[in-house]
Order: sequence, then structure tokens, then C-alpha cells
Amino acid sequence: MTHTVQATTPRGLVLVVDDDASVARVLAATLRQLGFAARSVASAEEALVALDREPFDAMVTDLRMPKMDGLELLREVQRRELGVPVVVITAHGSIPVAVDAMRRGAADFVTKPFEREEIDYVLGKAITASRREPDLDRAASTVEATTTSSPIDTMLIGDSAAMRAAREQLTRAARTQATVLLRGETGTGKDVAARAIHAASARAAGPFVKVHCGALPDTLLESELFGHERGAFTGAVARKPGRVDIAKGGTLFLDGIGDVTPLVQVKLLELLQDRAFFRVGGEVRVDADVRFVAATHRDLEAMVAQGEMREDLYYRLMVVPVVMPSLRDRTGDVAALARELVPRIGKTTGREGVTLSSAAIERLGREPWPGNVRQLANTIERLIVLTDRNVVETTDVEQELVRVPSIRREMDAGIDEPSGEGLDARRSRAERSAIDEALARASGNKVLAARLLGISRRTLYNKLGSLGAKS
Repeated sequence: MTHTVQATTPRGLVLVVDDDASVARVLAATLRQLGFAARSVASAEEALVALDREPFDAMVTDLRMPKMDGLELLREVQRRELGVPVVVITAHGSIPVAVDAMRRGAADFVTKPFEREEIDYVLGKAITASRREPDLDRAASTVEATTTSSPIDTMLIGDSAAMRAAREQLTRAARTQATVLLRGETGTGKDVAARAIHAASARAAGPFVKVHCGALPDTLLESELFGHERGAFTGAVARKPGRVDIAKGGTLFLDGIGDVTPLVQVKLLELLQDRAFFRVGGEVRVDADVRFVAATHRDLEAMVAQGEMREDLYYRLMVVPVVMPSLRDRTGDVAALARELVPRIGKTTGREGVTLSSAAIERLGREPWPGNVRQLANTIERLIVLTDRNVVETTDVEQELVRVPSIRREMDAGIDEPSGEGLDARRSRAERSAIDEALARASGNKVLAARLLGISRRTLYNKLGSLGAKS
């Protein structure tokens, strides 16, 4: 059974999932009173249908449900790469299960009976973090292998001298507990490298927990990292574990470490230096049983020189620095990456069996790929989705390489526009044209259209609303 969505969504549209209709109604009504729009469904199966139809900003789900439970629903949302933050509801006696859900990727949890202030704070935090986070690449640079080699060898593909050197450094680092700083351009696979370090380490059986340091403001990031005590701030109605707690026995990945503010830098320095922390509002020192891996694409040395980063934090991070090479420095690796990415992307897009001809792969290998592996993966995804044949040929690659830059040029400056039209109008018209084309190619499927455009589904819906594009 579903309930009506409010006409406006000032704070976001939330999907409530609970097989207990009374609980679902109460929670949905509470969310509406707090300024959210809410839709409720009675099962995980109904939730997946709803997620395919509308761009929800967050989902709140019970853990214990018949057929598909909350954890299975969480896994399916992640498998479909919907990008929706998931908050789980649990009883007080099942908090360890909720923490396990967070280790598996849930944004947060609340306990029954839930308090208005807590659900308000938790959902607001989850939606804020999700909206501030940059669009994530869907066909990520990670590839899965079936060999018994080291995870670093199987997850980081390429036989170039630059990639072999990076793998050797990562392998040595994985054997230790030392802090690793991953550096390199956007799209070079720093996220994959961090996961590979964890998988090849003595902590592989523990959780791998990622924190997007640049996606949250100071107050939220501090609470996200360290957790908080009851009463620490409005909405803190119970003690909550932070990401450092959740990563206990495993690896904490601090992505975007170059984007943290001076205030948080102080907290991170204490964490790295003392291997301990205080929860927000707490007075008890808590040991941090985690291994630290950080990543950035920024010039940290310049930041130190300009006073934007603490020098002592810089040296704490630079214990084992590893530079992930750009794709233009990995001569010959494009072909190997393409062969590994094609079957995975084919599976996730429902186009299994589609391949690239040797000539098409060779043509891809001649491109500079300034966006690195992420750009290569996105291009391959578009080639697979747009072809009507089982084999992508060189002509398809040529057309795609010409088409995408032309769209970018239109969106930046406009093409063949009346001389009196302003830049904003030109940009809007070019964006609307690109969206209409993508929707036509995807037969109206907005998820697929977003992939073709290289943006998230949420961004596409926002642009459809602001531009008045066809839907």
C-alpha cells in the first residue's frame, strides 16, 4: 500500500519501507511534519519498484521483513548503483546488526521507538552528504578477476612500467600497518587501490569503511568520523558509533583528505598521532583499532606552503605515499583495461554478450584519456548501450569520440546560436538538446539516459525540472 507524496519536496523525498503498516504510516507522517515528502511501501520488492520510478533522496527501511529483509534490500540498492542513501531501523537489542549494516554501506540507523529529533537529524545528515557528494562513476575502474593472484594484481589491471611500479609499492604497503597516502589525478583508481590494499592486508577480514571528507561540513564530518554521545547536540538522543568505530579491525579510507578544513585537520591529526579519539560530546578516550588509507588529487605541498594544510598532518599522512599513474602514462594498458571492463559493464547494463572488436580496442588505445580510467569506462559503457549489434566496431568508437566533445562544446559556449543570446541561455539550450537526445537514445529510460550523459540520476531529474526538457 502506498501513500500520497506531497506536492513539494523542500527537504527531500524519502521512501519508507516497513511491513508493519502502522509503523510505516506513523514514520511517513512524522517525516511530512518535519518538512520531508514521504512515500511508504510494505515490502522490499515494492521499494525496488518505487526506486526505479522516482528519484528518492533517501530510503528508511526496517531490517526485519519477510522474503527480502533490510540487508538484502541494501545490497540490491548497491548492486543497482542507485545512489540512494539508506537508513535502517532496528530495535535497541539489535544495534550490532545495524552497525553491521553500516559496515555494508548503510548511511546510518535509528532505533525503535524512534524520536522525531533523531530521525530529523539522521535523514538531514544523510541527504546533505549525498547531495554534496560528487557524481560517482558507475562503471568504476575496479575489475574482478577469477585468478588466485594477490588482490592488488587482480584489482589493478595493466602491465605498463608505471602500473607495475605502483602495484609493487601497494603490495609492500599492504604488508604493514603504516598509513598510506594515495595521490594522483581524478579517475586514476585511488578508490580501487585503497580497497586493494585492504584486501591484501592482514585486516582483510575486517570492514573497509570509506569517508568522503570533502562532502560534509565540519560539524557533520566530525560526528560522522567519531560518533556522538547522547545529548551532544539537538537530535542526539542516543550514543551513535562513528566511522572509526565501525571500521574497527579493518581499514578507514579518508577520501578527499585535501578538502578538509583546518578545524577537522586538528581532529584528524590527533586521531592519526594518538590512534585514539573522543566522541562528540564525550569525555572518554576511545582507542582506534584501524588502518588508515587517505587519498587526494590536490597538491598538498602547495597547500602546506599556503597555510591551507597543517604541516604536521601532512607528514602524518605521507608515511607511505603512492602515486596512481594517469592513463596517458600507462602505454599499452588501455587495451587490457577495455577487455576487463567490457564484460562487467555489459552485465550491469543488461547487454551481456556485447564485445569490442580488436580494431575498436586498438582505436581506444590511441586516445589520451584526460579523465583516466573513469572516462574510459564511461565511454565503453556508452558504446555498449548505444550499439544494436553484438560487436562494437571502430566506426562506433569514432562516432562516439566525435559526438561527446561536440556536446561538451555546445554546453560550454553554444554552437550556431543567435548573436544576441546570452551565455546562460546558450548553455541551457545545449543542455536541453543533449538531454533530449539521451532520452531518445534510451527510449525514455532516465537511468540509462543519465549514464549516457555521464551524470547521476538525481542530477538528470534536477535538470529536467529546471530546463523543462522532455521527460
